[in-house]
Amino acid sequence: MKRVFPEDFVWGAASSAYQIEGHSTEDGGGLSIWDTFSHTPGKIVFDDTGDIACDAYHRYAEDIALLKQTGAKAYRFSTSWARIDPNADGNWNQAALSYYDGLVDLCLSSGITPYMTLYHWELPQAAQDRGGWQVRQTAEAFGRYAGMMAAHFRGRVKHYFTLNEPQCTVVLGHQNGLHAPGIHLDLAGQFAVLVNQLLAHGLALRAIRRADPDAQVGIASTGRLCYPEQETPENIRAAREATFAVSEEDWGFTHHWVLDPVCFGKFPDCAGTALEPLVQKVMEQDMAIIHAVPDMLGYNIYNGHAVAADGEGYAYAPRYTGFPRTALKWPVTPEVLNWGVGFLQERYGLPGFITENGVSCNDRIYLDGKVHDAERIDFLARYLTCLGRAVERGADIRGYFHWALTDNFEWNNGYSDRFGLVFIDYPTGKRIPKDSLDWYGQVVRGGGIPD
Repeated sequence: MKRVFPEDFVWGAASSAYQIEGHSTEDGGGLSIWDTFSHTPGKIVFDDTGDIACDAYHRYAEDIALLKQTGAKAYRFSTSWARIDPNADGNWNQAALSYYDGLVDLCLSSGITPYMTLYHWELPQAAQDRGGWQVRQTAEAFGRYAGMMAAHFRGRVKHYFTLNEPQCTVVLGHQNGLHAPGIHLDLAGQFAVLVNQLLAHGLALRAIRRADPDAQVGIASTGRLCYPEQETPENIRAAREATFAVSEEDWGFTHHWVLDPVCFGKFPDCAGTALEPLVQKVMEQDMAIIHAVPDMLGYNIYNGHAVAADGEGYAYAPRYTGFPRTALKWPVTPEVLNWGVGFLQERYGLPGFITENGVSCNDRIYLDGKVHDAERIDFLARYLTCLGRAVERGADIRGYFHWALTDNFEWNNGYSDRFGLVFIDYPTGKRIPKDSLDWYGQVVRGGGIPD
């Protein structure tokens, strides 16, 4: 086994609260926008809901034991803002905090470092009723919540991600309505949602640092990434340009519309577009709050686009007939974990983590009672090999979190997609380790891709 990652590289797995916990209102928890959305007929495949999900609210100890079995030393999970702060007013639900106390303490006693995401789309419905991410009040409430969490977990949790994928909240939640809260806003409305999330990050980062100066704070981003069709200098330049291009059509699903204001204190150059007047209206004092440089950046990466140079700059290379795709019909493009990660490192220069990467497969229990997922193992071997190349070329990537530890409620796709290293038999809740869990354990223990 060739070691392609540093000795101190962090290996882990990831999850999110609404996707695994279930029982949102148990012990005084509040409803989130996903409770409301999933109970709206026609919004989720088969009208699935997260009411029970993986029942992790009661069975998280089983999941942590399976993660420990791999030798992984980190677990990225989210806390449900709606469970902890049901009315988004600072009246904390102590029973919910006790639940997360148990999870964090079990991680620590198992030799697993908790990486806590404070917002993975579990907006309290009460906050949505007051305007949600369209109003500044939500950002201020989130800052209060983040400060309380950092004070409560001081000394036990040392790594926080403020927001997960603000891009998805903008595009999927407030543009095309595929995700909660299922709203269709115009460009100005979408931009306001982005700005309020960025304010939430800035307020939360400062609140966390006040409560726990030793904590490391990041934000998890996603969006368009490109790689050269052929690795020529011209194509590499073209892929970099395409990755950070500004387009009114897909501006909301890019890394730089979140990370440039956070890291550089300014939005990407959008002169001559409909975005320009919106950017100009952002007040200087708000940009000062937004400009909250993280200690680390999280990158959620699943696929990318091949790009070639042409006379006008760049062109997306067409995918050939029969191009490999996942069960979710996403393209399989391992090169994005080499070049895409490299471009992000060049632009931002901060320590990074792959906070999500994985594949949806048509997993099932075989006649021998096991789950054989060779497709996932092949996917991970290809992607991790490319990530290793990025690290070898100098990308400061400190860790990798597989998405996901277990199968879960996959948002608007319900339970029809399986991303986990662990199979969940939903009728019984039984956990069945997939072949990939053992394979991933070999990666973790060996620090590289098994031969």
